Amino acid sequence: MPVEFPVKVSGDIEAEEDDEEDQSAQAAADTYSDYMPLKLRLGDRHPDPVVETSSLASVELPDITYQLTIPNEKIQLNTLSALQLETIVYASQRHNTFLPDGSRAGFLIGDGAGVGKGRTIAGLIYENYLLGRRKSLWLSVSNDLKYDSQRDLYDIGAQFIEVHALNKLKYAKISSPQNGGIKRGVIFATYPSLISESQNTTTKIKYSSRMKQLIQWLGGEDFDGVIVFDECHKAKNLAPSPTAKSSKTGLAVLDLQARLPNARIIYASATGASEPRNMAYMTRLGLWGPGTSFTDFNHFIQAIEQRGVGAMELVAMDMKLRGMYIARQLSFSGVHFSILDVPLTSDYFQTYDRSVQLWTDIKEKILQAFELADTSHLVRNHVIARYWLSHQRFFKYLCIACKVSKIVELSRQAVRDGKCVVIGLQSTGEAKTLEQLDELGELNDFISTAKGVIQSFVEKHFPTGIEQTQTMTSLYNLNRTNEDDKNRPSKKRKSTHRRTTRSISCDTNESSDDSDVECYSSFLQTNKRRATGKHRDQNNNNQLDEIHNSDNENSCESLLIENTYSQQQHTFAEILGQSETDGGLPVKRIHKKEAPPNLQSYDKRKMTNNEIVEALFNMKAELLNGIEMLGKNLPPNTLDELIDQLGGPSQVAEMTGRKGRIVQHADGQIGYESRSEADIPLEILNISERERFMRGEKLIAIISEAASSGISLQADRRCQNTRRRVHVTLELPWSADRAVQQFGRTHRSNQVSAPEYVFVISELAGEKRFASTVAKRLECLGALTHGDRRATETRDLSRFNIDNKYGKQALENVIRSICNLERPWAPFPKMINNEIKLDFVSEARKALIDVGLISRVVNGPQTLYIAEKDHNNMSRFLNRILGIRVQMQNLLFRFFSDVLNAVIVDARRSGSWDLGILDLGTGEETVSVEKTQVFVIQTVQPNTAPLQVELHQIVVERGLAFIKAVQLKEQSINPEDGFYMSNETRQYCQLPVLALSTTSNVNLGNIRKSEQLFRIYRPNTGLQQRYETSESLRKKYERILPIQAQRYWEELYHKAASSCIHFIRQGRCPASSTNSQQTCEVGLRSRRFFVLSGSVLALWSPMERILPEGKIQMIRIKTTPINNVNNNNNSQLLPLKIVGCIIPKRCLQDLVHLLEKSSTTTYFKSA
Repeated sequence: MPVEFPVKVSGDIEAEEDDEEDQSAQAAADTYSDYMPLKLRLGDRHPDPVVETSSLASVELPDITYQLTIPNEKIQLNTLSALQLETIVYASQRHNTFLPDGSRAGFLIGDGAGVGKGRTIAGLIYENYLLGRRKSLWLSVSNDLKYDSQRDLYDIGAQFIEVHALNKLKYAKISSPQNGGIKRGVIFATYPSLISESQNTTTKIKYSSRMKQLIQWLGGEDFDGVIVFDECHKAKNLAPSPTAKSSKTGLAVLDLQARLPNARIIYASATGASEPRNMAYMTRLGLWGPGTSFTDFNHFIQAIEQRGVGAMELVAMDMKLRGMYIARQLSFSGVHFSILDVPLTSDYFQTYDRSVQLWTDIKEKILQAFELADTSHLVRNHVIARYWLSHQRFFKYLCIACKVSKIVELSRQAVRDGKCVVIGLQSTGEAKTLEQLDELGELNDFISTAKGVIQSFVEKHFPTGIEQTQTMTSLYNLNRTNEDDKNRPSKKRKSTHRRTTRSISCDTNESSDDSDVECYSSFLQTNKRRATGKHRDQNNNNQLDEIHNSDNENSCESLLIENTYSQQQHTFAEILGQSETDGGLPVKRIHKKEAPPNLQSYDKRKMTNNEIVEALFNMKAELLNGIEMLGKNLPPNTLDELIDQLGGPSQVAEMTGRKGRIVQHADGQIGYESRSEADIPLEILNISERERFMRGEKLIAIISEAASSGISLQADRRCQNTRRRVHVTLELPWSADRAVQQFGRTHRSNQVSAPEYVFVISELAGEKRFASTVAKRLECLGALTHGDRRATETRDLSRFNIDNKYGKQALENVIRSICNLERPWAPFPKMINNEIKLDFVSEARKALIDVGLISRVVNGPQTLYIAEKDHNNMSRFLNRILGIRVQMQNLLFRFFSDVLNAVIVDARRSGSWDLGILDLGTGEETVSVEKTQVFVIQTVQPNTAPLQVELHQIVVERGLAFIKAVQLKEQSINPEDGFYMSNETRQYCQLPVLALSTTSNVNLGNIRKSEQLFRIYRPNTGLQQRYETSESLRKKYERILPIQAQRYWEELYHKAASSCIHFIRQGRCPASSTNSQQTCEVGLRSRRFFVLSGSVLALWSPMERILPEGKIQMIRIKTTPINNVNNNNNSQLLPLKIVGCIIPKRCLQDLVHLLEKSSTTTYFKSA
């Protein structure tokens, strides 16, 4: 019998109190600061309040040396606000700088949605036009946004600058008569257009690609005009993962910059990059390469990612300091965030669990069919990958469907309350709808997208042993997508629908960060390369990489974007016992895994070929029959059902990428109809629908990915519909890029009221996967593009942020402890089913085997459970457990949450917890700067001011005198407030605390909202970060009177002036070899910090050799105002604000030596 590991115990109350001692002075402050240009005195205030993260606000932009050319009379018209003019000035100033490699430096506009990036860009083009640079290139995400660019130029008084759409031009010189002889102005193009090529194969064309046209028109290396990468996150996939290929668009963006080294580059996006890895195309920022701390981008990304979020925050602040980056956003004051949990019905539970069983049956029969049909390994791998892809998509549709009734109820109430509603989702399910429409012909009910997914998989991919070449053809003969074709008027709905259903169809971008989607897409890409070899047509080369940047919702090629298949390993393949080289897939050789049930029910040796074929068809027919039975209970297409229940197309403005929908007519008949209208072409239908919504003709709008960029839906003062927007997120985007774009549709400048955001999440444990992924992306996004990772993180979402390194550690323990490979960090949950007590571990093993996360291995008389490769991949785990019965889902997720909590507690106590930016001086402690040493460093870049790095010595007095504690107690009204004494017996000192109830809206994960929370004050460390509940307060402490507390309070307060908490409690300190307390400051009333601020990035490489490995801890400091005794007016000195990284004491001497060696000048500033 395997040895059972005991549960790891997390420690006692004393350990918990020790954990708090060094965190008491470090709390979270307000994330944003009000923003106004500091060094520019032009223009009026922005029409709405604008803020900047406090981290970025702590550093200043460089002094202004650029003289603006835009006439004063234009500025006085207030078409450009002060902060827009500031961006124009700093971008123009930055463009006068050259990088060490000789190329012109670029600028990143990171302003949030609604601040007015469009007008800012128009102003930059106008400024350069006035200086004789008459040609500009404006790249964006959609050709529809060309009209917005024209409007922006018109609004600022530059209507004489014409905008020309590249996709409307012929493949010839742009300045030729064929294209109207365009000599000046703006060429507007989309990112996919950079890789577009002429389809004319009969006539040789000199300018057969859009890239050649653009380079020729702009003038090649001598071009010094403006190139704008608007919504530049769309070009992010230059290096999406360590093993994946760069996308073709990303490479084109890189190539364009390399071929036009003198161009004035502008990167513009509210989401600049959701992760530092996606900054690869921002070569003109000069963050890596000659003259920097990083030899190339790979060096940069490795250094930044290794050091964690703190390093990412340093990057943003350093970019602002150097004048290459600016990022403001509309104030979120008045914006309401909330999470709406959707309870599930018993009928839904039953349908869900039946679906789980059906998918398990499909998997078992596929394994049988593989053996009977003697299926090739390549086809096996294709079917396996497709199984998990369809599995994920099916359960995702099932999760979304349960929210419809709640959203309908919420929407109707909002309209009754005088508001209007915007519902956001990511996919429409159109492809599966069309497939089923082809099969069913006439309709008598709405079509179930979920049923379409499972039925399509079995019909197309269940192995029958016949015509395997058809499957191979579907792998290799993928349709090409051409950007220019997409922008031509679409054909009749009927022909489009027929063509679509004959291809491998699936909605684009539905969950393409998911590991199973990566697996399938990478498999297709790998085998396409294997099949075509070196003999590929140049027009088709890497065409697949680009589809995910496309707006085509029906293209399965959108999946071809992520990791190489060589990293994946599948349970199916291992069960079948492939050799190490089968199909190009590495498969570890271990003991024979137990076959699934019924695998031996057919004896292939005794069967004829006809009997095998008959058996395969019977299995397939049995599965299809099961699908038909289950399909009666599966929900219809979510989008169609929402529109129908909310009043139909006449009441709902649909802004999606689909071309048609299923509707219920007045006579009750259900049928398919095209979205196009007689007088409105399909290509501008979304714009027309937006106008109806903004006029108030329709009070409910539904937007999808196709409409999430560039469409404004806020309560605009200029429009008739000024009702407050309620933005309901039906389906959380998998990417922070998409999340910010969708949220920014309803929160923009010039609005009457701020929107309400409602995130609708079901109680299914697995669905938290989508929320956790968004929370993770938003966290990274805030750190990188706004200098503070909390910038785009909401309290509601942050509690689901489990997709991080702590989550990965917890998941590792969950899987391995269930396999009995290590001890669990938390107790296993109890499991009761129909009043029968079940063993959680046994049931969990069965469930995890079914979803391919662990394997059962029979080794003689012994049975072992093995964790599969990538078992600690959070995306895969949270995706796969969607395919587990609801009760076990929730138990697994509860166990995971308990383990995660234990991991976090352990990280806090070990000092490895990544808190992002800590705050000093935001509470009741006293913070002062003892001294500051300044180091001036000369850069190698010409026309660039020297950089400064400052080393601050900070002193924090955080104790709370007894008299002040009594004053706080007297202000309280709760009868439970007062002084308490710890239950723990101390040999040397008693530990009193002051507990005061709070009514603050805090989010503490598992703590119930109804529980009373208390803030804790200690004599030596003041206000604590941790809250206590009434229950925990009574468990840890005993209530005492103030007069009883006074002696112990004052004793601890005075001892903590010179002794650490360990010496006070125990008479000795384990951290010190003597009792002198020279090396330990834990629990000291006064703490000393050394903080490095300024252009730290310039010295990154040598600093890495000095600072200890691991994360960089960022800290934000606000000094306490001090009465100036030398001032006759007794005025107070203004507080200082400093943001930097903490330098450990042991590294201080080496760091100072390095700084002195690297600087040209050094001096001390007065405190």
